[in-house]
Amino acid sequence: MDDKKQPDTISPQRSIQAGEVEHAKVADDDFEVFKTTTDGVQFRLVGWIKASVIFLKSNFRNSHAHCHSIADMAYVVGGPILREICGFLFIVAYVLCSGSGIVGLSVGFNALSDHAACTVWWAFLAFVAVVASASVRKFEKVGWLSWAGFFSIYIAVFIVVVGVTTRERPAAAPPTGDYDFGYHAIAYPTFMVGMTATATIFVSSAGTSAFLPVISEMRNPRDYNKSVYLCMAIVQSSYLTFSFVVYKYCGKWVTDPSLGSAGSTLKKASYGVGLIGLMVSGCLYLHVAAKYVFVRILRDSPHLQKNSLVHWGTWLSCTIGLGSLAFVLAEAIPIFSFLIALTGSICFAPLAIMLPGWLWLHDHGKYRSGGIVKKMIYYGHCFLILLGAFVCVGGTYAVIKSIIAAYASGLIGSAFSCADNSGTVH
Repeated sequence: MDDKKQPDTISPQRSIQAGEVEHAKVADDDFEVFKTTTDGVQFRLVGWIKASVIFLKSNFRNSHAHCHSIADMAYVVGGPILREICGFLFIVAYVLCSGSGIVGLSVGFNALSDHAACTVWWAFLAFVAVVASASVRKFEKVGWLSWAGFFSIYIAVFIVVVGVTTRERPAAAPPTGDYDFGYHAIAYPTFMVGMTATATIFVSSAGTSAFLPVISEMRNPRDYNKSVYLCMAIVQSSYLTFSFVVYKYCGKWVTDPSLGSAGSTLKKASYGVGLIGLMVSGCLYLHVAAKYVFVRILRDSPHLQKNSLVHWGTWLSCTIGLGSLAFVLAEAIPIFSFLIALTGSICFAPLAIMLPGWLWLHDHGKYRSGGIVKKMIYYGHCFLILLGAFVCVGGTYAVIKSIIAAYASGLIGSAFSCADNSGTVH
Protein backbone atom coordinates (compact mmCIF):
# COMPACT_ATOMS: atom_id res chain seq x y z
CA MET A 1 0.00 0.00 0.00
CA ASP A 2 1.41 3.38 -0.98
CA ASP A 3 1.91 5.62 2.08
CA LYS A 4 2.50 8.78 0.07
CA LYS A 5 -0.16 11.40 0.56
CA GLN A 6 -1.90 12.26 -2.68
CA PRO A 7 -2.92 15.87 -3.33
CA ASP A 8 -6.59 15.11 -3.72
CA THR A 9 -6.96 12.67 -0.82
CA ILE A 10 -10.25 13.00 1.03
CA SER A 11 -9.92 12.30 4.74
CA PRO A 12 -12.58 12.11 7.47
CA GLN A 13 -13.10 15.15 9.63
CA ARG A 14 -12.37 14.45 13.30
CA SER A 15 -13.40 15.80 16.69
CA ILE A 16 -16.21 18.02 15.51
CA GLN A 17 -18.06 19.56 18.40
CA ALA A 18 -21.47 18.35 19.58
CA GLY A 19 -24.29 18.74 17.13
CA GLU A 20 -22.11 18.41 14.04
CA VAL A 21 -21.70 15.44 11.70
CA GLU A 22 -18.85 13.48 13.21
CA HIS A 23 -17.56 11.68 10.17
CA ALA A 24 -18.20 14.29 7.46
CA LYS A 25 -15.65 13.89 4.67
CA VAL A 26 -13.79 16.98 3.57
CA ALA A 27 -11.02 17.71 1.13
CA ASP A 28 -7.61 18.44 2.59
CA ASP A 29 -7.98 21.96 3.94
CA ASP A 30 -4.36 23.11 3.88
CA PHE A 31 -5.29 25.75 1.30
CA GLU A 32 -8.87 26.40 2.42
CA VAL A 33 -9.74 29.82 3.83
CA PHE A 34 -11.62 28.35 6.81
CA LYS A 35 -9.80 25.52 8.58
CA THR A 36 -11.28 22.56 10.43
CA THR A 37 -11.08 23.58 14.08
CA THR A 38 -12.12 22.36 17.52
CA ASP A 39 -11.39 25.51 19.54
CA GLY A 40 -12.81 28.27 17.36
CA VAL A 41 -15.69 29.04 15.04
CA GLN A 42 -16.34 26.06 12.76
CA PHE A 43 -17.51 27.52 9.41
CA ARG A 44 -17.12 24.37 7.27
CA LEU A 45 -20.55 22.86 7.99
CA VAL A 46 -22.56 23.24 4.77
CA GLY A 47 -23.59 20.02 2.99
CA TRP A 48 -24.18 19.85 -0.76
CA ILE A 49 -27.99 19.74 -0.53
CA LYS A 50 -28.10 22.84 1.64
CA ALA A 51 -25.52 24.50 -0.60
CA SER A 52 -27.78 23.95 -3.61
CA VAL A 53 -30.63 25.68 -1.77
CA ILE A 54 -28.36 28.60 -0.90
CA PHE A 55 -27.32 28.77 -4.54
CA LEU A 56 -30.97 28.80 -5.54
CA LYS A 57 -31.27 31.94 -3.65
CA SER A 58 -28.20 33.51 -5.10
CA ASN A 59 -15.15 24.90 -11.11
CA PHE A 60 -12.12 26.66 -11.39
CA ARG A 61 -12.34 27.20 -7.66
CA ASN A 62 -11.59 23.63 -6.61
CA SER A 63 -8.39 23.78 -8.67
CA HIS A 64 -7.44 26.87 -6.65
CA ALA A 65 -8.78 26.06 -3.17
CA HIS A 66 -7.26 29.15 -1.54
CA CYS A 67 -9.75 31.33 -3.47
CA HIS A 68 -12.56 32.48 -1.19
CA SER A 69 -14.18 34.89 -3.64
CA ILE A 70 -14.23 35.98 -7.27
CA ALA A 71 -11.68 38.64 -6.32
CA ASP A 72 -9.21 35.93 -5.22
CA MET A 73 -9.67 34.27 -8.60
CA ALA A 74 -9.05 37.59 -10.33
CA TYR A 75 -5.75 37.80 -8.44
CA VAL A 76 -4.70 34.43 -9.89
CA VAL A 77 -5.07 35.64 -13.48
CA GLY A 78 -4.51 39.40 -13.20
CA GLY A 79 -2.61 40.23 -10.03
CA PRO A 80 -3.48 42.66 -7.20
CA ILE A 81 -4.94 45.44 -9.38
CA LEU A 82 -7.53 43.16 -10.99
CA ARG A 83 -8.29 41.67 -7.58
CA GLU A 84 -9.18 45.06 -6.16
CA ILE A 85 -11.26 46.00 -9.22
CA CYS A 86 -13.24 42.76 -9.05
CA GLY A 87 -13.54 43.00 -5.28
CA PHE A 88 -15.03 46.47 -5.63
CA LEU A 89 -17.46 45.29 -8.34
CA PHE A 90 -18.39 42.28 -6.20
CA ILE A 91 -19.29 44.47 -3.24
CA VAL A 92 -21.22 46.93 -5.40
CA ALA A 93 -23.10 44.07 -7.11
CA TYR A 94 -24.30 42.45 -3.93
CA VAL A 95 -25.02 45.73 -2.17
CA LEU A 96 -27.24 46.65 -5.15
CA CYS A 97 -28.84 43.17 -4.98
CA SER A 98 -29.43 43.72 -1.26
CA GLY A 99 -31.04 47.02 -2.17
CA SER A 100 -33.34 45.26 -4.63
CA GLY A 101 -34.28 42.85 -1.83
CA ILE A 102 -35.10 45.81 0.43
CA VAL A 103 -37.20 47.37 -2.36
CA GLY A 104 -39.07 44.11 -2.97
CA LEU A 105 -39.75 43.58 0.73
CA SER A 106 -40.90 47.18 1.24
CA VAL A 107 -43.29 46.86 -1.74
CA GLY A 108 -44.69 43.72 -0.10
CA PHE A 109 -45.23 45.52 3.21
CA ASN A 110 -46.86 48.40 1.33
CA ALA A 111 -49.19 46.09 -0.58
CA LEU A 112 -50.31 44.21 2.53
CA SER A 113 -50.91 47.42 4.49
CA ASP A 114 -52.84 49.24 1.73
CA HIS A 115 -50.20 52.00 1.93
CA ALA A 116 -50.91 52.75 5.59
CA ALA A 117 -47.50 54.38 6.04
CA CYS A 118 -44.87 56.21 3.99
CA THR A 119 -42.93 53.82 1.77
CA VAL A 120 -39.66 54.99 3.33
CA TRP A 121 -40.76 53.59 6.68
CA TRP A 122 -41.56 50.22 5.11
CA ALA A 123 -38.15 50.30 3.41
CA PHE A 124 -36.50 51.00 6.77
CA LEU A 125 -38.38 48.06 8.33
CA ALA A 126 -37.21 45.89 5.42
CA PHE A 127 -33.64 47.12 5.99
CA VAL A 128 -33.78 46.10 9.67
CA ALA A 129 -35.15 42.63 8.81
CA VAL A 130 -32.54 42.04 6.11
CA VAL A 131 -29.58 43.20 8.24
CA ALA A 132 -30.72 41.18 11.27
CA SER A 133 -31.03 37.95 9.27
CA ALA A 134 -27.80 38.58 7.32
CA SER A 135 -25.88 39.02 10.59
CA VAL A 136 -26.06 35.27 11.25
CA ARG A 137 -22.39 34.40 10.76
CA LYS A 138 -22.45 30.99 9.10
CA PHE A 139 -23.90 29.91 5.76
CA GLU A 140 -24.82 26.65 7.50
CA LYS A 141 -27.30 28.58 9.65
CA VAL A 142 -28.42 30.86 6.82
CA GLY A 143 -29.07 27.66 4.86
CA TRP A 144 -32.04 26.88 7.09
CA LEU A 145 -33.49 30.31 6.30
CA SER A 146 -32.88 29.55 2.64
CA TRP A 147 -35.17 26.52 2.74
CA ALA A 148 -38.03 28.65 4.06
CA GLY A 149 -37.19 31.49 1.68
CA PHE A 150 -37.03 29.24 -1.38
CA PHE A 151 -40.40 27.59 -0.79
CA SER A 152 -41.93 30.93 0.21
CA ILE A 153 -41.01 32.78 -2.99
CA TYR A 154 -41.61 29.73 -5.18
CA ILE A 155 -45.18 29.35 -3.90
CA ALA A 156 -45.76 33.11 -4.16
CA VAL A 157 -44.73 33.14 -7.82
CA PHE A 158 -46.80 30.02 -8.49
CA ILE A 159 -49.87 31.80 -7.09
CA VAL A 160 -49.33 34.63 -9.57
CA VAL A 161 -48.69 32.23 -12.47
CA VAL A 162 -51.98 30.42 -11.80
CA GLY A 163 -53.78 33.70 -11.09
CA VAL A 164 -52.95 35.36 -14.42
CA THR A 165 -54.47 32.41 -16.30
CA THR A 166 -57.88 32.94 -14.64
CA ARG A 167 -58.35 36.61 -15.57
CA GLU A 168 -60.22 37.90 -18.59
CA ARG A 169 -57.63 40.64 -19.07
CA PRO A 170 -54.33 41.56 -17.36
CA ALA A 171 -54.75 43.43 -14.08
CA ALA A 172 -52.62 46.36 -15.29
CA ALA A 173 -54.44 46.65 -18.65
CA PRO A 174 -57.24 49.24 -19.17
CA PRO A 175 -60.37 48.00 -17.37
CA THR A 176 -62.57 48.46 -20.44
CA GLY A 177 -62.17 48.65 -24.20
CA ASP A 178 -59.61 47.15 -26.52
CA TYR A 179 -56.00 46.70 -25.47
CA ASP A 180 -52.83 45.36 -27.03
CA PHE A 181 -50.69 42.64 -25.44
CA GLY A 182 -47.67 44.04 -27.24
CA TYR A 183 -46.48 40.72 -28.62
CA HIS A 184 -43.82 40.87 -31.34
CA ALA A 185 -42.23 37.94 -33.14
CA ILE A 186 -39.28 40.26 -33.82
CA ALA A 187 -39.20 43.51 -31.87
CA TYR A 188 -37.29 46.65 -32.79
CA PRO A 189 -36.67 48.49 -29.50
CA THR A 190 -34.35 51.44 -29.18
CA PHE A 191 -30.80 50.71 -28.01
CA MET A 192 -31.62 52.16 -24.59
CA VAL A 193 -34.74 50.01 -24.09
CA GLY A 194 -33.18 46.88 -25.55
CA MET A 195 -30.00 47.01 -23.46
CA THR A 196 -31.93 47.81 -20.27
CA ALA A 197 -34.15 44.79 -20.86
CA THR A 198 -31.13 42.61 -21.67
CA ALA A 199 -29.36 43.63 -18.46
CA THR A 200 -32.52 42.96 -16.42
CA ILE A 201 -33.01 39.45 -17.84
CA PHE A 202 -29.29 38.65 -17.57
CA VAL A 203 -29.28 39.14 -13.78
CA SER A 204 -31.65 36.20 -13.28
CA SER A 205 -28.81 33.71 -13.73
CA ALA A 206 -25.72 35.87 -13.20
CA GLY A 207 -25.20 35.42 -9.46
CA THR A 208 -22.68 32.62 -9.81
CA SER A 209 -19.94 34.74 -8.23
CA ALA A 210 -21.86 34.42 -4.95
CA PHE A 211 -21.38 30.64 -5.03
CA LEU A 212 -17.68 30.88 -4.20
CA PRO A 213 -17.86 31.96 -0.53
CA VAL A 214 -20.43 29.17 0.01
CA ILE A 215 -17.97 26.59 -1.35
CA SER A 216 -15.46 27.73 1.28
CA GLU A 217 -17.96 26.73 3.99
CA MET A 218 -18.95 23.36 2.49
CA ARG A 219 -17.94 20.25 4.41
CA ASN A 220 -16.71 18.78 1.13
CA PRO A 221 -16.01 21.45 -1.51
CA ARG A 222 -15.77 18.69 -4.13
CA ASP A 223 -19.55 18.33 -3.89
CA TYR A 224 -19.89 21.78 -5.49
CA ASN A 225 -20.72 20.38 -8.93
CA LYS A 226 -23.69 18.41 -7.61
CA SER A 227 -25.02 21.47 -5.81
CA VAL A 228 -24.69 23.85 -8.75
CA TYR A 229 -26.18 21.39 -11.27
CA LEU A 230 -29.23 20.87 -9.07
CA CYS A 231 -29.55 24.61 -8.47
CA MET A 232 -29.26 25.65 -12.11
CA ALA A 233 -31.61 22.91 -13.33
CA ILE A 234 -34.34 24.16 -10.99
CA VAL A 235 -33.61 27.84 -11.69
CA GLN A 236 -33.61 27.61 -15.49
CA SER A 237 -36.65 25.34 -15.78
CA SER A 238 -38.63 27.48 -13.33
CA TYR A 239 -37.69 30.80 -14.93
CA LEU A 240 -38.61 29.57 -18.41
CA THR A 241 -41.89 27.99 -17.37
CA PHE A 242 -43.12 30.82 -15.15
CA SER A 243 -42.01 33.64 -17.41
CA PHE A 244 -43.57 32.08 -20.51
CA VAL A 245 -46.93 31.63 -18.79
CA VAL A 246 -47.01 35.13 -17.28
CA TYR A 247 -45.94 36.75 -20.56
CA LYS A 248 -48.52 34.71 -22.50
CA TYR A 249 -51.37 36.01 -20.33
CA CYS A 250 -50.06 39.51 -19.53
CA GLY A 251 -47.82 40.58 -22.39
CA LYS A 252 -46.54 44.10 -21.85
CA TRP A 253 -48.90 44.51 -18.88
CA VAL A 254 -46.65 42.59 -16.47
CA THR A 255 -46.29 44.70 -13.32
CA ASP A 256 -42.99 45.67 -11.68
CA PRO A 257 -42.36 43.61 -9.54
CA SER A 258 -44.40 40.88 -11.25
CA LEU A 259 -46.14 39.62 -8.09
CA GLY A 260 -48.85 42.24 -8.71
CA SER A 261 -49.70 40.93 -12.19
CA ALA A 262 -52.72 38.87 -11.10
CA GLY A 263 -54.74 41.66 -9.45
CA SER A 264 -54.97 43.22 -6.00
CA THR A 265 -56.35 40.20 -4.13
CA LEU A 266 -53.76 37.75 -5.41
CA LYS A 267 -51.12 40.45 -5.06
CA LYS A 268 -51.74 40.49 -1.32
CA ALA A 269 -51.83 36.71 -1.19
CA SER A 270 -48.56 36.31 -3.10
CA TYR A 271 -46.77 39.00 -1.09
CA GLY A 272 -48.09 37.53 2.16
CA VAL A 273 -46.68 34.12 1.23
CA GLY A 274 -43.50 35.55 -0.31
CA LEU A 275 -42.39 37.96 2.42
CA ILE A 276 -40.00 35.41 3.93
CA GLY A 277 -38.50 34.69 0.51
CA LEU A 278 -38.04 38.39 -0.24
CA MET A 279 -36.33 38.89 3.12
CA VAL A 280 -34.06 35.86 2.64
CA SER A 281 -33.06 37.04 -0.83
CA GLY A 282 -31.86 40.35 0.57
CA CYS A 283 -30.29 38.52 3.51
CA LEU A 284 -28.21 36.21 1.29
CA TYR A 285 -26.99 39.01 -0.95
CA LEU A 286 -25.95 41.09 2.06
CA HIS A 287 -24.38 38.10 3.82
CA VAL A 288 -22.24 37.31 0.76
CA ALA A 289 -21.01 40.91 0.48
CA ALA A 290 -20.35 41.20 4.20
CA LYS A 291 -18.55 37.84 4.34
CA TYR A 292 -16.22 38.99 1.54
CA VAL A 293 -15.28 42.18 3.40
CA PHE A 294 -15.04 40.30 6.70
CA VAL A 295 -12.59 37.73 5.29
CA ARG A 296 -10.54 40.44 3.55
CA ILE A 297 -10.12 42.26 6.86
CA LEU A 298 -9.40 39.26 9.12
CA ARG A 299 -7.98 36.67 6.70
CA ASP A 300 -4.50 36.57 8.23
CA SER A 301 -5.70 37.25 11.76
CA PRO A 302 -6.43 34.74 14.55
CA HIS A 303 -9.74 36.57 15.00
CA LEU A 304 -11.11 35.12 11.74
CA GLN A 305 -12.33 31.99 13.56
CA LYS A 306 -12.19 33.19 17.15
CA ASN A 307 -15.19 34.31 19.20
CA SER A 308 -13.60 37.60 20.17
CA LEU A 309 -14.75 41.21 20.40
CA VAL A 310 -12.71 42.01 17.27
CA HIS A 311 -14.37 39.12 15.41
CA TRP A 312 -17.92 40.17 16.30
CA GLY A 313 -17.27 43.88 15.96
CA THR A 314 -15.84 43.41 12.48
CA TRP A 315 -18.65 41.12 11.36
CA LEU A 316 -21.50 43.34 12.59
CA SER A 317 -19.80 46.43 11.18
CA CYS A 318 -19.74 44.72 7.77
CA THR A 319 -23.41 43.73 7.79
CA ILE A 320 -24.75 46.99 9.23
CA GLY A 321 -22.47 49.21 7.13
CA LEU A 322 -23.16 47.50 3.80
CA GLY A 323 -26.85 47.12 4.67
CA SER A 324 -27.09 50.87 5.29
CA LEU A 325 -25.49 51.56 1.93
CA ALA A 326 -27.99 49.17 0.27
CA PHE A 327 -30.87 51.02 1.95
CA VAL A 328 -29.65 54.41 0.69
CA LEU A 329 -29.23 53.11 -2.87
CA ALA A 330 -32.64 51.42 -2.76
CA GLU A 331 -34.27 54.72 -1.87
CA ALA A 332 -32.26 56.63 -4.48
CA ILE A 333 -33.31 54.20 -7.28
CA PRO A 334 -36.67 52.90 -6.01
CA ILE A 335 -37.82 51.25 -9.25
CA PHE A 336 -37.03 47.56 -8.93
CA SER A 337 -36.26 46.82 -12.60
CA PHE A 338 -33.79 49.71 -12.95
CA LEU A 339 -31.93 48.64 -9.83
CA ILE A 340 -31.69 45.08 -11.16
CA ALA A 341 -30.61 46.23 -14.64
CA LEU A 342 -27.87 48.49 -13.24
CA THR A 343 -26.55 45.58 -11.19
CA GLY A 344 -26.45 43.39 -14.29
CA SER A 345 -24.65 45.82 -16.53
CA ILE A 346 -22.11 47.52 -14.31
CA CYS A 347 -21.21 44.55 -12.09
CA PHE A 348 -22.32 41.15 -13.33
CA ALA A 349 -21.23 41.65 -16.94
CA PRO A 350 -17.55 41.76 -15.84
CA LEU A 351 -17.97 39.22 -13.02
CA ALA A 352 -20.21 36.64 -14.71
CA ILE A 353 -19.20 36.93 -18.39
CA MET A 354 -15.75 38.50 -18.79
CA LEU A 355 -13.88 37.08 -15.80
CA PRO A 356 -15.13 33.45 -16.15
CA GLY A 357 -13.95 33.49 -19.77
CA TRP A 358 -10.54 34.73 -18.66
CA LEU A 359 -10.34 32.15 -15.86
CA TRP A 360 -11.06 29.35 -18.32
CA LEU A 361 -8.40 30.64 -20.71
CA HIS A 362 -5.92 30.73 -17.83
CA ASP A 363 -6.38 27.02 -17.08
CA HIS A 364 -6.85 25.83 -20.68
CA GLY A 365 -4.26 27.76 -22.71
CA LYS A 366 -3.23 24.54 -24.50
CA TYR A 367 -6.59 24.53 -26.32
CA ARG A 368 -5.29 27.34 -28.53
CA SER A 369 -2.88 24.96 -30.26
CA GLY A 370 -5.20 21.93 -30.20
CA GLY A 371 -7.57 20.53 -32.81
CA ILE A 372 -10.34 22.47 -34.53
CA VAL A 373 -12.88 21.76 -31.77
CA LYS A 374 -10.52 22.88 -29.02
CA LYS A 375 -9.65 26.02 -30.98
CA MET A 376 -13.36 26.83 -31.37
CA ILE A 377 -13.86 26.41 -27.63
CA TYR A 378 -10.82 28.58 -26.93
CA TYR A 379 -11.91 31.45 -29.16
CA GLY A 380 -15.47 31.07 -27.92
CA HIS A 381 -14.20 32.00 -24.47
CA CYS A 382 -12.34 34.94 -25.98
CA PHE A 383 -15.67 36.08 -27.41
CA LEU A 384 -17.17 35.93 -23.91
CA ILE A 385 -14.75 38.62 -22.79
CA LEU A 386 -15.76 40.90 -25.66
CA LEU A 387 -19.46 40.20 -25.08
CA GLY A 388 -19.13 41.04 -21.40
CA ALA A 389 -17.39 44.32 -22.23
CA PHE A 390 -20.23 45.24 -24.62
CA VAL A 391 -22.95 44.47 -22.04
CA CYS A 392 -21.03 46.36 -19.36
CA VAL A 393 -20.45 49.58 -21.31
CA GLY A 394 -23.60 49.56 -23.45
CA GLY A 395 -25.87 48.33 -20.68
CA THR A 396 -24.64 50.81 -18.09
CA TYR A 397 -25.07 53.69 -20.53
CA ALA A 398 -28.60 52.54 -21.42
CA VAL A 399 -29.72 52.01 -17.81
CA ILE A 400 -28.40 55.37 -16.64
CA LYS A 401 -30.17 57.08 -19.54
CA SER A 402 -33.37 55.19 -18.63
CA ILE A 403 -33.13 56.30 -15.00
CA ILE A 404 -32.56 59.93 -16.04
CA ALA A 405 -35.57 59.72 -18.38
CA ALA A 406 -37.72 58.18 -15.63
CA TYR A 407 -36.84 61.01 -13.21
CA ALA A 408 -37.53 63.61 -15.90
CA SER A 409 -40.96 62.14 -16.71
CA GLY A 410 -41.98 61.87 -13.06
CA LEU A 411 -42.04 58.06 -13.10
CA ILE A 412 -39.57 58.13 -10.19
CA GLY A 413 -40.17 60.55 -7.34
CA SER A 414 -37.39 62.27 -5.46
CA ALA A 415 -35.07 60.24 -3.27
CA PHE A 416 -36.63 59.15 0.06
CA SER A 417 -40.11 60.24 -1.09
CA CYS A 418 -43.28 58.40 -0.06
CA ALA A 419 -43.78 56.92 -3.56
CA ASP A 420 -44.34 53.23 -4.13
CA ASN A 421 -42.55 51.15 -6.73
CA SER A 422 -44.91 52.28 -9.48
CA GLY A 423 -44.16 55.94 -8.79
CA THR A 424 -47.51 56.66 -7.11
CA VAL A 425 -47.19 59.01 -4.13
CA HIS A 426 -49.13 58.11 -0.98
